[in-house]
Amino acid sequence: MLLEIAALNGACARALDSDRLEDWPGFFTERCLYVVTTADNVAAGYKAGLIYADSQAMLVDRVAALREANIYERQRYRHLLGLPVVLGEADGVVTVETSFAVIRTMRDGHMMVFAAGAYQDKVVRGEWRYTERLVVCDSQRVDTLLAIPL
Repeated sequence: MLLEIAALNGACARALDSDRLEDWPGFFTERCLYVVTTADNVAAGYKAGLIYADSQAMLVDRVAALREANIYERQRYRHLLGLPVVLGEADGVVTVETSFAVIRTMRDGHMMVFAAGAYQDKVVRGEWRYTERLVVCDSQRVDTLLAIPL
């Protein structure tokens, strides 16, 4: 099970890092939750996020907006992932936490640690897709250029 979850995490990160954004929603179930938030918000019990999507269709719409409507400076991500830690399983859904860091490279070559934190995931066993992905960033400061999903 750990190998399947690590492979899912790696494949999802690779799709984002290689600008295959259209593949990204396929890593989620049709009815899913994807939220980018901060550790402070989670500690306070706030449900809202910097990015919030509650279906695969919303993820598809986000990618379409990135490709067709939004204007942002060209950039690339490189995800560095820790090993997933399985926290539990119930009714065929595995609860997992994985540390991450994202290095962002701008078109001029400038690189920075863009985000660091932990993915808090619920993964459907056997199907190996996310039914929930809470992206919990350690810092409460988030760059306004959060265009590409984390």
